[in-house]
Amino acid sequence: MITLCSQSELKEAQNAMKKLEQSYPELFEKLLDVINLTRAMQLTYQYMGSLIMNEDPGNSHPQFIYRSVLRLYKKEIHKLTDDKDIEALRNTFNEFQHTGYARLSQLALGKTPESLAGSTAIIH
Repeated sequence: MITLCSQSELKEAQNAMKKLEQSYPELFEKLLDVINLTRAMQLTYQYMGSLIMNEDPGNSHPQFIYRSVLRLYKKEIHKLTDDKDIEALRNTFNEFQHTGYARLSQLALGKTPESLAGSTAIIH
């Protein structure tokens, strides 16, 4: 997914992610686990976000991955979505929907807004 973001939008999203981390540290840790697993498995952030938000993954659904591996990934997603505070994450994702799952994930991992500003396509 290609999205355009200004540095001010990204700074707001970064602050929201920091607030999420401070307010819900266990939820945030589970999110980081899922983000890192997404990266390691070379899946798209769009697919990850779709599963978290209960959206149709559409074209972001992985095409060439063993079903057993995909089941493992979905189990990890369920650990996150079964968290009692999942709505806090979903609300943040909804609030910064324009930012995109990829940039929100990068911000959660500690990337700076300056490094993510502008028009880019982040797939993994």
